[in-house]
Amino acid sequence: MEIDSGSSHFTDFRSSDTNPNSGGCMNPMVVNAFPVGIVHVISSGGNVEGEGGLRMEPSVGLEFDSADEAREFYGLYAMRVGFKIRTGQLYRSRRDGSVSSRRFVCSKEGFQLNSRTGCPAFIRVQRRDSGKWAIDQIQKDHNHELGLEGESSSPVMQQGPPVVTKSLVEVLRRPKVKLLGQIDNGVLSPSGIINFKKQKQGGDGRQSTAEPYTGLEFNTANEAYEYYQVYAESVGFRVRIGQLFRSKNDGSITSRRFVCSKEGFQHPSRVGCGAFMRIKRKDSGSWMVDRLNKEHNHDLEVQMECQKKFSTASKKFIEEETNGMVSMELGETNNSKITKRSRENKIGTDWYPKLLEYFQTKQAEDTGFFYSVEVDNGSCRSVFWADGRSRYSCSQFGDVIILDTSYRKSNYEVPFATFVGVNHHKQPVLLGSALIANESKECFTWLFQTWFKAMSWCRPKSIIADQDMAIQQAITEVFPGTHHRFSSWQIRAKERENLRSMPIEFRYEYEKCIYESQTTVEFNTTWNSLINKYSLKGNAWLQHMYDKRESWVPLYLRGKFFAGIPIGESVESFFGTQVNGQTPVREFIPRYEQGLEQRREEERKEDFNSFNLQSFSQTKEAIEEQCKRLYTFTIFKIFQDELLQSYSYIGIKTYEEGTICRYLVRRSGSENDKHAVTFSAVNLSVNCSCQMFEFEGILCRHVLKVFKLLNIRELPSQYILPRWLRNAEYRILCGAESGVSSQELKAFMVWSLRETACKYVECGTTSVEKYKLAYEVMREGGKKLY
Repeated sequence: MEIDSGSSHFTDFRSSDTNPNSGGCMNPMVVNAFPVGIVHVISSGGNVEGEGGLRMEPSVGLEFDSADEAREFYGLYAMRVGFKIRTGQLYRSRRDGSVSSRRFVCSKEGFQLNSRTGCPAFIRVQRRDSGKWAIDQIQKDHNHELGLEGESSSPVMQQGPPVVTKSLVEVLRRPKVKLLGQIDNGVLSPSGIINFKKQKQGGDGRQSTAEPYTGLEFNTANEAYEYYQVYAESVGFRVRIGQLFRSKNDGSITSRRFVCSKEGFQHPSRVGCGAFMRIKRKDSGSWMVDRLNKEHNHDLEVQMECQKKFSTASKKFIEEETNGMVSMELGETNNSKITKRSRENKIGTDWYPKLLEYFQTKQAEDTGFFYSVEVDNGSCRSVFWADGRSRYSCSQFGDVIILDTSYRKSNYEVPFATFVGVNHHKQPVLLGSALIANESKECFTWLFQTWFKAMSWCRPKSIIADQDMAIQQAITEVFPGTHHRFSSWQIRAKERENLRSMPIEFRYEYEKCIYESQTTVEFNTTWNSLINKYSLKGNAWLQHMYDKRESWVPLYLRGKFFAGIPIGESVESFFGTQVNGQTPVREFIPRYEQGLEQRREEERKEDFNSFNLQSFSQTKEAIEEQCKRLYTFTIFKIFQDELLQSYSYIGIKTYEEGTICRYLVRRSGSENDKHAVTFSAVNLSVNCSCQMFEFEGILCRHVLKVFKLLNIRELPSQYILPRWLRNAEYRILCGAESGVSSQELKAFMVWSLRETACKYVECGTTSVEKYKLAYEVMREGGKKLY
């Protein structure tokens, strides 16, 4: 589940059926990228002026061979105008999971960082049936000042005659990293391998570290990393773990890169620094520096203090080198030797006193507030809490939960995790919060058991969480039968790490196997062919991912209910950047309350709109009017889109026996977009091969087409999920008939009545008049109960 800050709704991933030819450009241009670093522009008779005149600007209808070429083009345009770009939201086809459109946005889009201003500038490219990508949406206006256009950063348009059919645009590319082959004088042990004990202290008390050079050897990759850390501290920069390469034969690591922390441009603090050290494993088992660049493009911190702790990346590196068998945190460096110690748990000393005061205050205000503390030998370890509203929300929307442990992406100060659900407006809703002592199976088992107890034993159908073995084992133990889907951000990170050294052809075939396989037989055949073609039978990571395919491959997930949470995309963090792994103790509770209230205010607005505003009907069909009355705004819009799209499909009966009929439903004019729909007249049951209802709980366009052919004018009750209704809080009336357990039924009744009573109390205490009215209503209602 890559969780990222973004919109307040979970993005739908169904394919867009916008007409690609409806753009406003009468004569679209096609931009092709060539390996030699030149963009070849084919214009339908346009004028190309010199460098001082007009230059290419993005416009609706402009075509590209690939989405990457579109991004490169927009990047050149941005460079000329004076802003930077980021890759924004993407949409995948519901049919095959392939990317159908992409957004490229100004780097100041959104508000997740202080440097961002919510800039609306963007382009969106959509894949056409021809395979080309065309701009279908564009916004050029920015809400911030643009940088001045420099000569060196401007793409140069070659001059030519007034009317041309071909022109060349020089593409500016980032300069290649220089490789240094020089050898500096350093302190070596007789064997030629660095010996940390022989390094001396400088006059200022710092270690006088030997300068790195190509040919320098180390006993282990860990020693090389430790050495580069100490060298970086003495020079005045910090280190991150960069790219690694694995053997195609056995999957073992053959080389590693350690880079300056300012390498790349993924964060505003990074400036694309080219300094790095690469080590390569020799046949003898030792490691040797084979590539090196000591030049930085930024100021160095000469007086930089030695870091007392290594980063989370350091811990990950040590675990990787020891095959994950050591659960340690790196401590202080002493004469360049790593001191290993158990993770220091500061929850009890730094956090619990503040949290306990907060918990006691909340319990006085909210009788439904729950908290629990894991204690070991008198010491506070993990902490879990949930207020009455979260516990009530779980009785409504606890069928699908996300365990957000994205704090582990960075060097965190607080291991803050959240349980998040999806409400009837497709907004994230909080179902509990926790501080996690460590990442052991015992810790996660305690966490899941505590959450289960707090939520009145309501068992989720599906859970999205990281793929760590400890989490997998805990889910299996506490929630047997619950389907565990791996977090997308972790899958993507592992793919980048393990497949980076593979050729481009492999990555293409790999993506095609994952996202375009329509049956399990097709997937297994394609996967095995891929493994054999590239001689990867011994690759341990790929074998592990194949064994766990039901937890991450879209083909296997589409038949499970996930409330429509997109597959393969990062899911938004509930608190965004307000509360994260770096939030200090003194700011945690105010930020937590502010973020929670902001989310609940958004939910209240959607509730108000759903009850007080009317959606616009597009077909006037009875089935549309039925769903307009029942569904929330957000869900009705999804249903309405499916209904409208059904008019573009053709249904053909291919089989009939007794009460069972089978239809082939395909899009008019397309042979690829087709699905099989099976219908039973006994109980009006239906299923489609696209499995949209199973995954999202909303009927697809293919089923709606068959209903129209059969003159079924209203949706059968079993295909209207109570969780998507406007009055989802009263879903108990439907739930009693849908086979829910008596325990779940009782839990819902308790929290539904509690929540309703709380609303009476809140409203009735605002004035004496309202108190009298609320008291009278409750008293009269009470007479009917006894």
